[in-house]
This record gives sequence, C-alpha cells and structure tokens, in this order.
Amino acid sequence: MTDEIFNELTDARRESGPFTLMSPGFTERLRGWSRGGRIAYVEADFWGGNGSQAAALWENGRQSWGPGYASIRVGPPHEGWPINAVLARLGVIGAGALDLFDTVGFGRERDMEGWRRAGLDALEAADYDVWEAACRAKEEADARTAAERDRYTRRDDAPVVLDGRTVMRMLGIPPSPMVGAAIRHLQEVHLERGSLTRDEATAELHRWAQSFRSTR
Repeated sequence: MTDEIFNELTDARRESGPFTLMSPGFTERLRGWSRGGRIAYVEADFWGGNGSQAAALWENGRQSWGPGYASIRVGPPHEGWPINAVLARLGVIGAGALDLFDTVGFGRERDMEGWRRAGLDALEAADYDVWEAACRAKEEADARTAAERDRYTRRDDAPVVLDGRTVMRMLGIPPSPMVGAAIRHLQEVHLERGSLTRDEATAELHRWAQSFRSTR
C-alpha cells in the first residue's frame, strides 16, 4: 500500500497501531471488499532479517482476525507470525520447507515499497508465469554474480599461506583479479585438506594457475 493509493481511498490519514497506514475510511473499504471474499491487509519492514510485521483479515463485511503484530528477529520462521497466520486463513499451502510468507513471494522484498515495485513489475508482464520466471532468472543471475565475486575475494575464516606479493612473484603476474582468486583457492584447499606447508602451497598454486589460465 503506497501513500498515493492510500490517500485516494481515505479522507483522513492517521497511524493506527499496529498499522502504519490505516483510517476509518480505509477500514470501511476493506469491509466492502470482503463481502466478495476474504481479504487480508498486511504490512512489513525488514532489514538484515530483523523487523516487524502486522496483519488483519476481513470476511463477510467484518474484521474476522487481528490485527496481529510481531517484532521479528533473525531465526526460523514461525507459523504464528501475523502474516503467516492470515495467509493460512486464506488457504495458502506452504511449498516444501518454505513458510507461507516466502511461499507467496513476500520474502523477495524487505518492505511494502518492495512489494509495490514487484506488483508493478507483475502488471507489466504478460502473465504471472512470465513474471515468476523473470524473478527466478534474476535471482539465479544474482547468485551467479555473487559466486563469481566470491571467487576473487579473500576469506576471513582461513589463513593466507602465500600473500599477494608472493603469488605475483611465483606466477610472474601483475596485480590482477587472478591474485585474489589464487589466494581464495589456497584458502579453500586449506579448509578442505587442512594446513598446507609452504612447499605444498607452492605446488598447489602452480597446478591451480595452469587450470585457471586454460579456462580464460
């Protein structure tokens, strides 16, 4: 729910706990909509896994559940959280290990503004399946980009057997992303096999460099 839409539906906006956007006029509109079927109103705001959410449900012209509010902290989802609770009452069924919040796609964004943008994107798509496929494609592309970035980034949880200057000298290369990739690889080997001596690290470095160059 954006401010623009909210102001179109109500004459007097005010905060009404636990909701940020709520007024008598909007409540009446929700009651009217619910005469054609159950309707839920939800709000959420998350950052880094922490945040809050609120929800309520209307049906047959009256508020039948809520409003519920929860302050959310990083951890496993809970079926009693307000948004999960109203989604269950709307008949949503979880997909695999996902809770209902993530099943319907709310987890792709962190707040109501993100949901608004996603809704606008969905309206521009030919149909929901096209939009859903585009979302999956973007998530996969973002994951590939992150994985590629990690490939060249030094880990914080493993020692550096050969530093950057040593790697450049041994391989005869200038400062480049390959230096970071080499150090990252040696750290991964350390985590998989245990501590490497300097000679073992040197041999592994040259073996890796040959493979790395062949893929460029």
